Amino acid sequence: MDCWKAVRDKEWVYPTVVLCTYGFFATMKPAEPFLTPYLVGPYKNFTIEQVTNQLFPIWTYSFLAMLIPVFLFTDYLQYKPIIITQGAALVIDYILLLFANGMTAMQYLQFNTGLVSATEVAYYAYIYSVVDAEHYQKVTSYCRSITLTGYTVGSALAQLLISLEAVSYFYLNAISLGSVTVALITSFLLPMPKKSIFFQSSAESSKETTKSNTSNGSLNLKRNIQGSSANPVFLERKQSALDDSLKIKEKTTFLKAILQLWSDFKTSYSSRNLLYWSLWWAIATCGYYQIFNYVQVLWDHIEPSKNFSIYNGGVEALATLTGAITSFGVGYVKLDWSVWGELVLGIFSAVSSASVFMMGITDNIWVCYAGYMIFKASYMLLITITTFNIASNLCMERYALMFGVNNCMALILQTILTIIVVDSRGLGLDIIMQFLIYGSFYALIAGIFLLSGLLTFIYYKLKKKRRNLEEDVIIITLDPPTQQICSSTKL
Repeated sequence: MDCWKAVRDKEWVYPTVVLCTYGFFATMKPAEPFLTPYLVGPYKNFTIEQVTNQLFPIWTYSFLAMLIPVFLFTDYLQYKPIIITQGAALVIDYILLLFANGMTAMQYLQFNTGLVSATEVAYYAYIYSVVDAEHYQKVTSYCRSITLTGYTVGSALAQLLISLEAVSYFYLNAISLGSVTVALITSFLLPMPKKSIFFQSSAESSKETTKSNTSNGSLNLKRNIQGSSANPVFLERKQSALDDSLKIKEKTTFLKAILQLWSDFKTSYSSRNLLYWSLWWAIATCGYYQIFNYVQVLWDHIEPSKNFSIYNGGVEALATLTGAITSFGVGYVKLDWSVWGELVLGIFSAVSSASVFMMGITDNIWVCYAGYMIFKASYMLLITITTFNIASNLCMERYALMFGVNNCMALILQTILTIIVVDSRGLGLDIIMQFLIYGSFYALIAGIFLLSGLLTFIYYKLKKKRRNLEEDVIIITLDPPTQQICSSTKL
């Protein structure tokens, strides 16, 4: 029995190691911090306006269009095929960056990158389908930390190679292609899950029903064979009827899962606390995506990469590392988040707003770099707090659902913002005006949550004061012996 328990406990190690290996190589892409200089440089010869207004918006539209279908099919297909799809899409990305030219090819590249982003849900949800619940916290920390490590290593390596003038941007893309190819190969080594998160219960009941129907069908077939001299036409019709029955069962299973998702959605968002954490998640993530996508354009505007030794890779590595440290520190902060949560969101959203405004109005690239590092560390701190508060109040199935819904809302907001502010068919504003709008966006978030947090804090203080007054009245009205007994009991 002890040997069997030891073997069972070790079953989580192999899929975790393989998934972490995949996560490291999928995010260890030295070319990513230098994507904009590569596109506007001699290799692709795009203008900064084309990159800003015609290329990057495609990613937003593609991500939004594919997020919900991928979210549903990820669980239905049990994760591994979607992870393999993501690995293949990453390989296609860097093949296009290396060998394709022209606006059409680069627009397809952005569409394909949207697919990569949409399939990230498979990476973060896969592990819950192959390990026991007792290991969730451990494997989650491993999988998330390894992606931060991979991104940091890739960015630092890129900066080192560029600063030493060892390679050009072209070879950074070649190194990235090698890394994501290793990730794709690794994805095939993942064990196929035996269960899914959303469809598990329905699938199991369907499986039992199918087993019963199949066994009954087999008995009936045997009886009919004996009674009909094994008529081939009859047997074919009978088998066809059984197949149709199985298809109906599968459709019913899918429909039950969708109805369960809708029920979980209504339950999850009926809580006020979960609602405001989700609201911040959606709005702030929308702003984060925009700033992350276009910050290289801003850096190239302030100090053109053709005339200046840029440090994009070093800044991204340091910003990610700082964000990881602040996120790790959240685990040691003891606060009553139901009271202080909104104020914390408001205060750090104000810090984010100030840093984005600083990035937009400065002409000094180092000040802009510093603003970006403050912004990214602040966002990673708050998204960790938000994730923790949502996950601690939900079962794993509902957490995965809220993760998808919140990201979907963020993308809808981002799409609206992109169409109005960035896209050449909208206002098509220059990069400085864009960042001033993003700073105003975070200022609005800060104002909403600071006001709401202040009201929550005042309500908490009044409620506490009223409770203390009621306790004093009860003590005064009690006779001395009872009062002594109550006091002793309380102590």
